[in-house]
Amino acid sequence: MAYKVLLADDEKIIVEGISSVIDWTALDLELVATARNGIEAYEKIVTQEPDIVISDIRMPGMDGLSLVSKVNDKFPSVKFILLSGFSEFEYARTAMQYGVKNYLLKPCSVGKITAALHDVINELKDKKDQDTFIRQLREKYEKAQPYMKAQYLTEFLLSKSHSNKDLFFYHQLFDMEMNDNQVRLILFKLEGEFSYEHLFAIKNIGAEIFESPLLNTNIGENELFLIEDDHDSEKLHHQIEQIRELLHKYFQRDTTVAISQADNFQNVKSLYREAIECLEHRFYLGEGSIISKKDILPANSNSSNDFNIDEQQIVLKIKSGHIKDVCDEITCIFEKMADLRMGIDMTKSYCIQLYMNIVQTVDTECMQTYLMGTSALLGMETVQQIQEYIETTAKKITIDYYNKFKSKQTSVISKVIDFVKENLGNPNLSLKMVANKILYMNPDYLGKLFRQETGQRFSAYLTKLRIEKAVDLIVEMDDVKVVTLAEMIGFGDNPQYFSQVFKKYTGYTPSEYRKVT
Repeated sequence: MAYKVLLADDEKIIVEGISSVIDWTALDLELVATARNGIEAYEKIVTQEPDIVISDIRMPGMDGLSLVSKVNDKFPSVKFILLSGFSEFEYARTAMQYGVKNYLLKPCSVGKITAALHDVINELKDKKDQDTFIRQLREKYEKAQPYMKAQYLTEFLLSKSHSNKDLFFYHQLFDMEMNDNQVRLILFKLEGEFSYEHLFAIKNIGAEIFESPLLNTNIGENELFLIEDDHDSEKLHHQIEQIRELLHKYFQRDTTVAISQADNFQNVKSLYREAIECLEHRFYLGEGSIISKKDILPANSNSSNDFNIDEQQIVLKIKSGHIKDVCDEITCIFEKMADLRMGIDMTKSYCIQLYMNIVQTVDTECMQTYLMGTSALLGMETVQQIQEYIETTAKKITIDYYNKFKSKQTSVISKVIDFVKENLGNPNLSLKMVANKILYMNPDYLGKLFRQETGQRFSAYLTKLRIEKAVDLIVEMDDVKVVTLAEMIGFGDNPQYFSQVFKKYTGYTPSEYRKVT
């Protein structure tokens, strides 16, 4: 079935041009209507119900952007391709909030229009596939009636005790001798905002991929699967990844998964507690993890005694402007916290302490803005989120310090260069002289700054400058003597040494250079 297209533009030549040059049939499209303004276009959209609208932004009555907004409210599935002039590009970008992904600059070629149509067609096909997939899931849901087992499983897991009578009942319910069969319990936790529909999707996708699990149900915000263990951990992880990939493909949702150890059915309550404990460790291991008992460590109530934050080190590295050192220090702190597993509240308290140490390096006015971040940290669900937030803040502050230092450093080196150029003929000119008598700095430190800023040592820079000056003087003063030249550029009464250095840089002695120029 061909997709229907409506074309709207107040320029007749453009409407007729696009209508005639595009091979609609080859694209499996049907041009059902054209319009000369937004009002006419909307009326025809209501009656013709096109799948795709190609519209100019600037039109009388109702412009293209208003048309997009109005259509989006009533016909959200309609896809737009916008046409406009270069000067209106920023204006056109506001349409992106309505899902408009294609913007073409006038005049546009057949190839560009065709490419944009291909993009929209593919998007429509993907949406159709997604709708088909979701519809099929809902149909299965309406036909399926596996509620009783799920309800019994939930009651059994959440009850404070169970008796042999309960176990016997479950043996009958499963129609198998569970005492002789090892089982595993798997919990899926959806990340971010989600609805019951997403939990139901996990339920149905998992039921197929796990090849008829013994039971599956949702408990709170988690989807639970009880499966018979076949001692193939590689296969199990592959099945879990399949479920996660399909959920992300069709619903754009990530999941964290907890896997219990294998045990007999009568110990399923212990397996459930184990899986819940694994899920709690997503705070350390991150959202989207697959967590089993081997990935978690028992909590150590005295672990906080083994941990401290070296406040002086992190502050020093921030004020030094060393971004890599700051990030390495933060990474080291978080790795140690993750290893100690001190508990979520204790870990967050140390994170707040670290954050406060970092933001206290800024001035009071800026600090007020950063202090608002403490409430954001408290609401974060994983240590990775907290680390990223703290690291981003630390980088910003460190960059500010680096820029201040860099500006100061550039100013110092500029003064050095100016002084050297003004005193080039001084035979006593040296880095030590500039540092001690002019800038009152440590010569070694000034030498490092000079090399960082210019890429060369001070002595090499001075010699190069003097030779360049000598070359200029030879050209300007045809009969200048070597002795005089040496004195003029700071080599003092050592013309022989001057000649050696000059030849090293130019390949000629001063006398030879005069002849070849």
